[in-house]
Amino acid sequence: MFNRLLKKPLESRKSFFLFGPRGTGKTTWLKHNLPDTIFINLLQSEFYNRLSANPDRLREMIPPSHRDWIIIDEVQRIPAILNEVHDLIETYKLDFIMTGSSARSLRRKGVNLLAGRALTYQMHPLTIIEQEETFNLRSSMQLGHLPARFSEAAPGKYLKDYVQTYLREEVMQESLTRNIGHFSRFLEVASFSQGQTINISSVAREAQIERPVAENYFSILEDLLIAVRLPAFSRKAKRKLISQKKFYFFDAGVYRAIRPTGPLDSDAEMDGPALETLVLQELRAINDYLECGYKIYFWRTRNQLEIDFILYGPNGLLAIEIKRSRQVQYKETRALREFKKDYPPATCYVFYGGSAPLYIDDITVLPIEYALKNLDRILNNTLTAKCISGVVTVWS
Repeated sequence: MFNRLLKKPLESRKSFFLFGPRGTGKTTWLKHNLPDTIFINLLQSEFYNRLSANPDRLREMIPPSHRDWIIIDEVQRIPAILNEVHDLIETYKLDFIMTGSSARSLRRKGVNLLAGRALTYQMHPLTIIEQEETFNLRSSMQLGHLPARFSEAAPGKYLKDYVQTYLREEVMQESLTRNIGHFSRFLEVASFSQGQTINISSVAREAQIERPVAENYFSILEDLLIAVRLPAFSRKAKRKLISQKKFYFFDAGVYRAIRPTGPLDSDAEMDGPALETLVLQELRAINDYLECGYKIYFWRTRNQLEIDFILYGPNGLLAIEIKRSRQVQYKETRALREFKKDYPPATCYVFYGGSAPLYIDDITVLPIEYALKNLDRILNNTLTAKCISGVVTVWS
C-alpha cells in the first residue's frame, strides 16, 4: 500500500467529492483510511438496483446514531442520489464522501453538485514521490503509474485490459456513444496526437468518422478524465502565437497501451510523448495535492518556438522544457530564452536525460529524475542552488 499525498480531505471533516479516472486508487485509498464506515459501492448490483429506482432509500442505509463518514462510490451511476445527499447534509449534518470519474460529466447532466456544501478533490495516478524507492524512469515511461500495475504479474496485460474493458465499459455505462467500434478506432487514432496540437479534421478522417463526432469523442475523454487538452499560454502576448490545444492521455502507461504498434514502430518513437506525459501527470498531481493553484499551458509561436509546459498561478510563472537527450546545447534553449524576454518574472527549467545540473543563462537544467522527485519544491519555488546536488556547470 503506497502512502498517498492526498491528506487534506479527511482532515477537513467536510463532505467532499473525490474525482479521478478509473484505476487511480480512490476506492482503495478510502477503504484503507476508513475501514469501518458505511461504504455504498454503486458498481455493485445490490446497491445499484436498490437505489437507482428509489434514491430516497439511501436514508434506510444510515443508522440514526451514525456520525462518521458515509462513502458513496461511483456516484455518477445514480446522479439523482445527490439530491438525497444534499438534504441529509442540510438536515442531519452528515458527512459524505462521493467518488466518481468526472465532475464535468455530472454537470453536463444538470446534476446538483451540492451547491458548495461539498469540496472537490482529484485523485491522480501514483506520483514518483509516493513511490519512493520503487520508482524507475524506464518502467514509468512504458507502464505508467496506475497503482494496480505495480502489483500485477503482467502489468502490460493489465494495461491492455484496462483499455479494452474499463475505458469502453465506462463509456458504455455513461451511454456517451452508441457506436463503441467507432470510439475504439478513434482512441487509437487519437494516440498519434499525444503531446501534439490537435487537428480534429485529420483525426476524424483517419478514424473514418464525422468531424463533430470526433470533437464529441475528445470531449468524452476529457469528461471522464481520461485525457486533457492543454490550452496555449497567451497572456499579454508579444508575439503571434498558435491557438490550438495540445492533447495528452492522462497516464503514460495508458497512452502506450492505446497506441498501436507494429514492426515499423520503435520504442524511441514513443518515448518522447511518453516522457512528456509522465512529466505532465506529475505536474498535475503535485499541483492538485499541494494546492499550488497553477493553471497548466504550453507555449508555441507561429515561427515554431515551443515550450512544453507553462505553469501560471499565485506562486509565479514557470516554463518547463523536456529533453530526452543526455546533453543540452545552448541553441536548444532558444525558446526559453525568448520566453524569458517576453516574461522576465518567469522561472525557466529544462528537464533532460543527463546526470549533472547545469545553468545556461537564467535557465536551470536538471536531470529528469532529480526534477521529478523534487517537483514539490519546484512548484513551491523552494528549490535553490544549494538544494541541487551534484556537479554544477555554468555556461555563458
